Parts: sequence; structure tokens; C-alpha cells
Amino acid sequence: MSRIYLSAPDVRGPEREMVLAAIDSNWCAPIGPDLDAFEAEVAELSGRRFGVALASGTAALHLALLELGVKAGDEVLVSTFTFVASAAAVTYCGATPVFIDSESESWNMSPELLAEELADRRRAGRPMPAAAMVVDLYGQCADYDRIVPILAEYEVPLIEDAAEAIGAALGERPAGSFGEAAVFSFNGNKLITSSGGGMLVTDDEHMAHRVRHLATQARERAPHYEHVEVGFNYRLSNLLAAFGRGQLVGLSDRIARRAEIRSLYVDVFADVDGVEFNPIVDGRTVNHWLTCITVDAERAGFSAEELRLHLEASDIESRPLWKPMHLQPVFVEAPARLDGTSDALFATGLCLPSGSGMDDTELRPALDQITSFLEVSGASSPAPSIVRSTS
Repeated sequence: MSRIYLSAPDVRGPEREMVLAAIDSNWCAPIGPDLDAFEAEVAELSGRRFGVALASGTAALHLALLELGVKAGDEVLVSTFTFVASAAAVTYCGATPVFIDSESESWNMSPELLAEELADRRRAGRPMPAAAMVVDLYGQCADYDRIVPILAEYEVPLIEDAAEAIGAALGERPAGSFGEAAVFSFNGNKLITSSGGGMLVTDDEHMAHRVRHLATQARERAPHYEHVEVGFNYRLSNLLAAFGRGQLVGLSDRIARRAEIRSLYVDVFADVDGVEFNPIVDGRTVNHWLTCITVDAERAGFSAEELRLHLEASDIESRPLWKPMHLQPVFVEAPARLDGTSDALFATGLCLPSGSGMDDTELRPALDQITSFLEVSGASSPAPSIVRSTS
């Protein structure tokens, strides 16, 4: 049996067709019609006017911060429970991340702790942060109904880090529609991939123009190469954009398959005390990027790490939940407002194989290995039958 990955790319027919068409048309330069179309399609999906396709989600975060005026000496509020790119982009600007802990309801940034941080700054006469970067974790939007008014009261601009959340929604508003700008990732492990890449979406035409300009080495309009500021080589290529467009064609099917996989895991752990799944809040549409669990070892009779090691012994990849940024050695000195929520999630959590491209021959061994582990641990639960979507 070959290795079962946590979230491998799910490649289908449209990607091949669109990439070959781009090659046949000779649009192999960094820009081209597929790049323009990909930007327009993702912007429309996220309810935005403009999209700028970039080399990575990290590049998009970096340029969003720069265009909001974040500079050396500034502070930016950042979800602590996230991938390092969210915080790293802040440091690229010479600024300092200030980490805000999660709420247990969704695992996203806590509105209460965010409000406390800003209120304490006002009372103490301290400078307000230059921006706030709120992460939509594991494919579920943060509580923007509460977060947006809080930030507006203190005039702090919002960047929505929707890297993991394409296709998700809060009520009727899609992921990517919040804040001055939002960012998607198309890394190989995401729901939609362009074999690497990302995108900034915004309603601000000037921001979109500036981000596109900076991402193309800040080259001025001239017959020669003219530069009045230093830019970056951050643009996505037309060929990769063609691949991304092919991925978008099957977005709803990919979400449906990941939802099925989650339901099968729920069945496996149905009778196991002490195991909880990443929560889904009423009124939010999630994309089920990864199915995650937390394990209360005392109640369950096993730990998340013991289950991970059991799966790894059968060449099945699982992974602990994000290690909070305030626990990372590189950010150990950074300010943080914490209540222990993300620490507990990291200590007890595990991400299970969730890729929409997993067929039954891959999914069945994962389910069987979990079932056998539960039997040995004394927390037996029957393996569910697999029902594959026909959509």
C-alpha cells in the first residue's frame, strides 16, 4: 500500500485540458488570459471586485500589509492558532505580531480577547495596531459579525487570512469578502491548488493596482526597465493559473467529498468517549478542508499522539493541530493575549487524512487502522461502510 497523505492534490481532467490549451496557445509567459480569468473567477467566488494572483498566499499577505501601510516598528494583531505564514508576513514588513488566542466555539480568533486587547490599549494610551490579521481556520470563517464592528470602533484595518477557507461562508457572505483585503492559498495541500500560488482579493481598485505593480518588480510604464521603488517577483504564472482554473471547476464536488470523509470519521468515533471534532458553528458553511479531532486521553484511554503514531506505522499521514505561534521558538518574545485555548487544542488535537482525491482503496485502510487502534485501546467502534458521492 502506498502512503496515504493528509491532503494530497486532487487532480482531474479539466486541469490537464486547460494547461495543455495554454501551452498550445503559447501563453507560457508569466502573464496571459488564464491569469486574468483566474483572478476574475476567484474574485467573483469571494464576492470581490478585484483579484491579484500571486506566487503564494504568503506573498499575498505580505503585499496586503504593505498596502495598508504596515512598517517597521508597527504592531499587527494576528491569530496565534495558525500556520507560520500569517505571522511571518508581518515580520517581512519589519513589524511585530501580537498574538490573540482562539475561541473554543470555532477555534478562530476570540472576539472577546480581541476587544480586551484594543480596550486595554485605549485605556493605557498605547498606539493602536496597524492592522489585524484574522485567520479562517480549517475551512471555517471567523466570527466577523462580532470582529468587524470591534475593529471598526478602533479604526484598525482587517486582513482576512482565508488561506484555508475557499468555498466557505459566514451566513450569505463568502470567505474572502471581509476586510480591506483577503487572501487565499493555492498550496498543494489546499482544497484548490495551482501547484503553489495564492491570491489577494479586494474591493479597492487602487490596492489591487498597487499590489499587481509591486508583485511585478514595481516596473514603471516605460520602453526600458524603469523603477522608482523596490518591488517583488511575486506574480503567478499563466500556466499555473490555467491549472488553478481547472481546479475551480470541481470545487463543489471536492467540498462534498471532504464532507463525506468527515462523516465517516464521525461514525468511527461515534461511541468513543473523549473525542470531539473541529466544531461547525450554526450559520456558517465550511469547506471541510481538514477533519480534525481533539482527544481527552483520560476519558478516551489513548492520546492523539498515540493514534498518530499508530497511523504512521501503517504509512498513513496525520498531523497535530497547528502549534500556536506564541509557542514557536522564533516568536517566543512576541506579545500575546492568551487564555489557554490554543495551547489545549495543540496538546490534544490531530488532523486526519481528508483529501478529496482519496478513493475507497485509500480511505478504507485509514478507517480500518483507526478502528483496530480503538479496539486495542478498549474504545472499540465499528468501521462504517463507505458511501461515495455520485455528484
